[in-house]
Amino acid sequence: MAILYIIGTPIGNLGDISFRAAEIFKSADLVACEDTRRTLKLLSHLGIRVKMLSCRSQNEEAAAEKVIQALKQGQTVAYASDAGTPALSDPGAVLAAKAAQAGYDVIPVPGPSAFAALLSVAGGRDKTVVFEGFLSPKPGRRRSRLRELMAMDAACVIYESPFRILKLLGDIAEIDKERYICVGREMTKVHEEYLRGTAAEIFAIFEQKKENIGEFSLYISGN
Repeated sequence: MAILYIIGTPIGNLGDISFRAAEIFKSADLVACEDTRRTLKLLSHLGIRVKMLSCRSQNEEAAAEKVIQALKQGQTVAYASDAGTPALSDPGAVLAAKAAQAGYDVIPVPGPSAFAALLSVAGGRDKTVVFEGFLSPKPGRRRSRLRELMAMDAACVIYESPFRILKLLGDIAEIDKERYICVGREMTKVHEEYLRGTAAEIFAIFEQKKENIGEFSLYISGN
């Protein structure tokens, strides 16, 4: 039976892959993925060899048509983004929509997510949490959106690269230096780290660092 599975994959530690995800990868006729090199590393870890198809943000429309052709042939297709859950600041939404519109079952296989992982350890008590993902790299747009987010009663989760993390923390502290935030770095990896405190306290810590390495996720409590 032709089914498209959308699979959550480890954000760092390969041991976080679920038994169900591994079984579906094993049984799939085709694995579509954001980066074949990254997914190949995971499949090799699981001892799986399968036909692969690149399906990234730059070619998702065209790749979706290839996936639909495979589904028309009765094949089982699994999709994985580089790390975490597809469509959360990752490709996958276009593929899922097109396959569903073509009449095929699109089934989620829940797995790791930097968003959910950070929420579980942030210690926040906000009832509502907004997932924002990456903000604009342009300073003006970034600050404008931050002000909007931090004016809400809801908490928010933001992703940021090591190249802009200090500027982002500085913007947050400038808007509200007493706001509680939690920063997760390199989550589930060897050098994972979590810092909790006011925006001013966390900014001061990062100002003293010689360099900031790794990918960052930030939890900002509601107003």
